[in-house]
Amino acid sequence: MSEYATHQKIALITEAKKGIGRAAAEQLALLGMTVLIGARDPRRGEDAAGAVRAAGGNAHAVVLDVTDQANARAAAEQIEERFGHLDVLINNAGITGSGQVSPEDAHDQVPSSVDLDRVRAVFETNVFGVIAVANAMLPLLRRPLAPRIVNVSSAAGSLTITSDPDGPLAALPTSAAYAPSKTALNALTVQYANELRKNGILVNAADPGYVDTEINNHSGYLTAAQGASVLVRLATLGADGPTGGFFSEDGPVPW
Repeated sequence: MSEYATHQKIALITEAKKGIGRAAAEQLALLGMTVLIGARDPRRGEDAAGAVRAAGGNAHAVVLDVTDQANARAAAEQIEERFGHLDVLINNAGITGSGQVSPEDAHDQVPSSVDLDRVRAVFETNVFGVIAVANAMLPLLRRPLAPRIVNVSSAAGSLTITSDPDGPLAALPTSAAYAPSKTALNALTVQYANELRKNGILVNAADPGYVDTEINNHSGYLTAAQGASVLVRLATLGADGPTGGFFSEDGPVPW
């Protein structure tokens, strides 16, 4: 039996122990949601949840490895037992496949020479992990009146932007792993949105922008809080909000 009332909004964010995910957790908690910090590392997840609570929010850690379907299902069972439902899912977990490097140094993903195991690993987290978690959580998301799913993407996943030889990302090296994984995530977002719109579940992709995080050796020009703002906005859309879209804080991002 859940100890939480059905009107209490519950949000799960994957790999929210730091960076953009952690900032989104803090912002949603300040809005009154109970935030579940998904993390593979139990200790780091508990530390992040404790920090959110110390700031006045309500947060709990959930052990969640998005690349492990059985673990995702187990996490859903735990959430059902304790909370009974889920209002928001933010699929934030993602890897570059090149470690903690700035994008301009990611030459190991050039299509003509990339290691296929690297591509598979990136897709395992950035695409297949989203499917695993979303499908595990959908029974819980179908229970509230206004559930929302936000998939954290990137401008690097925009075919319009990356195919422009004079565009803002023209200087980046070509990529067979990270950028295509985000393009696939965008396509997946549209398919989930098309399936779930009849259930009132709004599904959108978010581009946080170039955020100062460990993943780019802190070379980004936006703070984690700034990057998280579009995630929070999409997670709290009203009933008339969009679904099947791709958005940054400045508005729609071209596919």
